[in-house]
Amino acid sequence: MSAGQAQAALRSLATEPELQRFYDRAQWRLVWTDATARALEDAIAHRANHGLDRLFFPSSVEPAASPEALDVARTRAALRYARALAMGVVDPATLHAVYTLPRPDADIVVGLATALDRGDLPAWLAGLAPQHADYRRLSEAYRAAVAEQRLGNGSAPPIAANGLIRPADRARTLAVALERLRWLARNPPATRIDVNIAAARLTYYRDGVPVDSRKVIVGKPGRETPLLSSPIYRLVANPTWTIPKSIENTELAHVGPDYLASHNMVRRGGYIVQQPGPDNALGMVKFDMINDQAIYLHDTSAPGLFERSQRHLSHGCVRVDDALGFAQLLAEDEGVADRWQAASASGEQIFVALPVRIPVRLLYQNAFVDEIGRVTVRTDPYDWNGSVARALGFDDGSRTRTQADAIDIGP
Repeated sequence: MSAGQAQAALRSLATEPELQRFYDRAQWRLVWTDATARALEDAIAHRANHGLDRLFFPSSVEPAASPEALDVARTRAALRYARALAMGVVDPATLHAVYTLPRPDADIVVGLATALDRGDLPAWLAGLAPQHADYRRLSEAYRAAVAEQRLGNGSAPPIAANGLIRPADRARTLAVALERLRWLARNPPATRIDVNIAAARLTYYRDGVPVDSRKVIVGKPGRETPLLSSPIYRLVANPTWTIPKSIENTELAHVGPDYLASHNMVRRGGYIVQQPGPDNALGMVKFDMINDQAIYLHDTSAPGLFERSQRHLSHGCVRVDDALGFAQLLAEDEGVADRWQAASASGEQIFVALPVRIPVRLLYQNAFVDEIGRVTVRTDPYDWNGSVARALGFDDGSRTRTQADAIDIGP
């Protein structure tokens, strides 16, 4: 076959835009050698390290197929596997109505071409997945769960009498957790606040080091806390709470003047507003954030709810345990402690701007590495794992959606 015929054959086979861009860069020539093909097959053979062992990335064709068909099949498999490692199998924006967390930024077409040119395909593929310790620990736990599942008969109930999740459900949950980590940008801000919605837990990182962790209360099913990236830009001492119409027209639809007066509420500008004070649903501090979902962190007038193991109870915002202590910590770290203390003691609503915005990521991980390094698997409170699990080749598994409790009217 002439060079022109080989190019024509490649063009007829490489019909996807990504393949066309790859072969344009390669000047429509064959790119795979026996050595690089073996390296690709070996990498794909170890896909269980990433919870991808139920998916197939075929890199071969029928023995009678042309060299061009084999070359395109290998490229297609390499790009698909690289994309799964670099940014996940699923685009989370297709699963969630709101998803603003930064995604990884990787040009896998250029990356694959460069790796093949340099002969370092294994190293390039190995570097695409998250490189941090938590991902490695979850990977180890996933492989252990798969091995345990193979040893058993798979007939155990989803949650055994001892409270442990059976291996099949544990493996599924861990695979989903690995996928969710692949959705995230590889270089998160060193100073940030991560809220794990599934575990109802907050972790504060300062210069890359976790310096504080505490319980939170997050949205109940039906009022789920969305997956956002949104910074805190100011602290609000003694906040008022303007009650959203969604709450006014439901929970408060039939209340009268006596109820409003007893809860320190007034009508103002067509809205019900709760005045500052210890009974305010926002408590004594609000952490104002920038987003179009009216989601923020705040204190609460019902601190006893933090003693519950199941803390998916709010209307979507995030209530912080000992929020005043957390506000003081942030104020000290940002050099505004004196202003914050004066504002807090005033009894009036006062805004204290932070000199630098603190990024907040609202995440969802019901399998995670806890503060002492243990891999912990929880239930799936929003029942969000099923669609991800199916994309990874699993069935839905046990359904664990949390029941929504009508606790209070707070955000």
